[in-house]
Amino acid sequence: MLVPIVLALSKANDWGWASAATLGCVATTVVAAVAFVAVERRVQAPLVNLDLLRNQVLVGATLAILIVAGAINALLYVLSLYFQDPSALGMSALEAGLATLPAAAGMIAITPLITPLAERIGIRWAILAGFAVAAVGCAVIVFVQASWSYLAFVAPLVAIAVGLGLANGPALSASTAAVGAHEVGQASGISNMARYIGASVAVAAVARVFNADTNNHLSAGASRSEAPAAGLAGAALLLAVFSAAGVALSLLVTLHRQTKPQAIDKAGAAAVSTHTIPSAPPRAPSPGSPARNQIPVTAGGKVRRRTRERTSHAGR
Repeated sequence: MLVPIVLALSKANDWGWASAATLGCVATTVVAAVAFVAVERRVQAPLVNLDLLRNQVLVGATLAILIVAGAINALLYVLSLYFQDPSALGMSALEAGLATLPAAAGMIAITPLITPLAERIGIRWAILAGFAVAAVGCAVIVFVQASWSYLAFVAPLVAIAVGLGLANGPALSASTAAVGAHEVGQASGISNMARYIGASVAVAAVARVFNADTNNHLSAGASRSEAPAAGLAGAALLLAVFSAAGVALSLLVTLHRQTKPQAIDKAGAAAVSTHTIPSAPPRAPSPGSPARNQIPVTAGGKVRRRTRERTSHAGR
């Protein structure tokens, strides 16, 4: 599903948006999506329980996670291109990498404050505030000029990272808290996949805008330094639209009744920022003995197993 659409976004400028190759890629993605849904509804053990997508809070939180992952990856990608452009800041690859460290610093700084803030103002308002701050940061970069030095990028870069970090934490929590305890793993898997989808599609889309605007301004007679700035401005505008969409998505978690997060909620949220951890199914209980339900819990990079006793069906 993803490969054709990412390929189309990356090559459409060269192929043409109405070309057979571009339309073929889009059609392949559509057919693959329809086939995926059809297969998942028929198999005995589906990869994704599509009934979970009827949960409005889960869908809203998952889309918010998708936007966060897409926006931060796309932003750092186009900034690295701009920083290394000889007509722009002319940094080396190492310098460009170091220049993005304020984004990491901003996310690290906001992390300890996310949970207390979300508990104080509510998950919906925390997500809304985070995307609003990110949108403002992207809007600042929309006004980039060829004369800007690196220092002019630091404040909006930190604002975007802080805003996306603030939106990401409550969204992860809502995605797992909005489902039953037996569905936490599935919700975490859906949210985790959303991060990869957001990163791949957003990077392709934003890179296309960056390249298209840069080339269009060069063709119109803009200087070698002005054209990349125009391309970055167009990419930042698209990212601002992404963030504004995140503000709208925060309304989808309005129906979520917030409760004090439990250990399983925090573990599920932590699992979405790592790879899915496989676990063996519980052993069938022997006749007359209580059954044990093994629940894998991820916390701080370690895996614990919590055993919950329940009365066996035969006993009941």
